Amino acid sequence: MSLVAPPLALYVHMPWCVKKCPYCDFNSHGLRGAPPPYAEYVDLLLADLDADLRDFGSAVPGRGIVSVFFGGGTPSLFAPELVARFLDGARTRLPFTSDCEVTLETNPGTVEHGRFDDYLAAGVNRLSFGIQSFDDDKLQRLGRIHSAAEAEAAVKSAQDAGYANINLDLMYALPAQDLDGALADVERAITLSPAHISHYQLTLEPNTAFAANPPPLPDDDHAWAMQEACEARLAEAGYGQYEISAYAQADRRCAHNLNYWRFGDYLGIGAGAHGKLSDAATGQVRRRWKTRHPRAWMEAAGGAARIGGDNIVGAGELPFEYMLNALRLIDGVPLADFSTRTGLPAERIATPLAEARRRGWLLDDPQRLRTTALGQRFLNDVIASFLD
Repeated sequence: MSLVAPPLALYVHMPWCVKKCPYCDFNSHGLRGAPPPYAEYVDLLLADLDADLRDFGSAVPGRGIVSVFFGGGTPSLFAPELVARFLDGARTRLPFTSDCEVTLETNPGTVEHGRFDDYLAAGVNRLSFGIQSFDDDKLQRLGRIHSAAEAEAAVKSAQDAGYANINLDLMYALPAQDLDGALADVERAITLSPAHISHYQLTLEPNTAFAANPPPLPDDDHAWAMQEACEARLAEAGYGQYEISAYAQADRRCAHNLNYWRFGDYLGIGAGAHGKLSDAATGQVRRRWKTRHPRAWMEAAGGAARIGGDNIVGAGELPFEYMLNALRLIDGVPLADFSTRTGLPAERIATPLAEARRRGWLLDDPQRLRTTALGQRFLNDVIASFLD
């Protein structure tokens, strides 16, 4: 089976935020002293894109960009005209599909009232708000710079500006949170009628302030009870779960994240950005990531030093990498996609696949890779079974 080039997306990393949250392990850098060089950074994003296009040669031309995601950090620290500058420049280099989804992550505490219409005019057609909670005490414990009232006001302002495609990020199993508190957060989110809700458990990640000084978190049983109860309430309100932590109204699933989970391709632009590219001509899947620190990345100015790492994913790693993404989807993926996205025959995963079905982790469906309810609960074990 030959590898077939999948859809291509663009991830753009904007590394600065007002203040680093104690649970965050992303490549984000709190503001200190003079304002960051936002305009210069955007120009260098385009230089980074140019350099990747040169490096990747024939693997990219002619492939339309299906989605763009500005992640961070806090991308809404960048003025709308700078976002427009990047998008305009990217369009001159790569074709965007007619329905290209363009998402901007935003923090309710960093967006001035009235700017959302400018982001819309710049080409951003989807917003993702980092709400995390509607409880002011929990927000303070999480180190967030906004209040619940400010979060609600920001979402309503975006809706007034014309945005219909909005995601709200919520966390559960927060410090000292109980089931009623988790449900209350979901209820307030539903009241705002976003198109999409991301609902995920707070975890202690290495090299974070919370890992060094852990707060009192609910145990696994209480966290699982929160997940089940919130999942049921979201379903009742019309938000269908389509991924472990993602819920959407009809036809409002996140195209960019779906591309990740279906093992699609994406160019990673900016400090610390990760990318994945499939080359149908060579049958290889390649991963590249950029130098993490913004200043070091900027000083490289599109040169070789901007690359933090670059490698071809080996045949022994591909089954695990594929399952790490695809099995997060509640509806699963066609079994045939394994071969077209990895270039490997289905026989390569026959043994672990049979074992996962025997354990009740995957449905016994010869045409589809899909977890059972048990498999979703023990997803890490399911995925690990495909390690070579």
